Amino acid sequence: MNGIDTLEGAVVVVTGASGGVGRAAAVEFGRNGARVALLARGEAGLEGAAEEVRTAGGQALVVPVDVANAEAVEAAAERVVTEWGRIDVWVNCAFSSVFAELGRIEPDEFRRTTEVSYLGFVYGTMAALRRMRPAGRGTIVQIGSALAYRGIPLQSAYCGAKHAIVGFTESVRTELMHDHSDVAITMVHLPAMNTPQFRWLLSRLPQQAQPVPPIYQPEVAARSIVRAAIRPRRAYWVGVSTVQTIIGNRLIPGLLDRYLGMTGYSSQQTDEPRPADQPANLWEPADRTVDHGMHGPFGDRSKATSVQAWASRNRRALGAVGAALGGVAMIAAASRRR
Repeated sequence: MNGIDTLEGAVVVVTGASGGVGRAAAVEFGRNGARVALLARGEAGLEGAAEEVRTAGGQALVVPVDVANAEAVEAAAERVVTEWGRIDVWVNCAFSSVFAELGRIEPDEFRRTTEVSYLGFVYGTMAALRRMRPAGRGTIVQIGSALAYRGIPLQSAYCGAKHAIVGFTESVRTELMHDHSDVAITMVHLPAMNTPQFRWLLSRLPQQAQPVPPIYQPEVAARSIVRAAIRPRRAYWVGVSTVQTIIGNRLIPGLLDRYLGMTGYSSQQTDEPRPADQPANLWEPADRTVDHGMHGPFGDRSKATSVQAWASRNRRALGAVGAALGGVAMIAAASRRR
């Protein structure tokens, strides 16, 4: 797949940019000299993210939008082109969801989750392709998850959306290949992340929700997202737990069913009771008037680096080094036999 030549001066759109992984990615793009359009609903969160992008060295354009509204997404894309002339990279990262058993989720809540977390990706991809295909270049980065391959309890709406994104992206990729297009589409699958989502998603759990350990800081994901924009490939896997989950589900899905049935409830809840007045951003943004920042409350338990993610981003260089070392070993062995 072709990427873009440089991020210096590139025009990047990031949905879900007001917090968490989307915000971390926006800042990382800014650090690489990009012009970053930040799309989300929460205006306070967007302004906070824009300031961080500028501080990192990039330019920022705030575009409040609900990605579940196809017309609004199209209008947002047109505004970016009007302001900056083109779109080089589009990152779909926005989502919302419900922490609850299926029997405690209302049909309209499940529909809303699907509209934001799946159809928002569809609408974003459509808007990006309308501008990238005529230009003959560009990269679309879909933010996936280990849960795109392995469903877990209490997250049926989210897991369903992430699974759908994989099928959708594979279909679009084959269409681009058929047309011999230089537009690239790639996925970045993430592990558990320390983001504000666990304090603002709609929850009906008795205790506070938490990510299933091991937990990583959003910056770990951001570095792989930026790499995917420059050097897109079919997919990037971030974190050892993501690799273990995806491969494990291919090999022992039935065993994982039973394991998650026994442990999936407790591993996703802390010992802290959930406040009755906790905000829920399913219908209204939790960061409209208050900026919750990039990180969640699990910083003391979160990893700031991932050796696996670094190796994945640099696998070509590692392969070359490995081949060179192998060659040296062969020469040394041959010398000893003389």
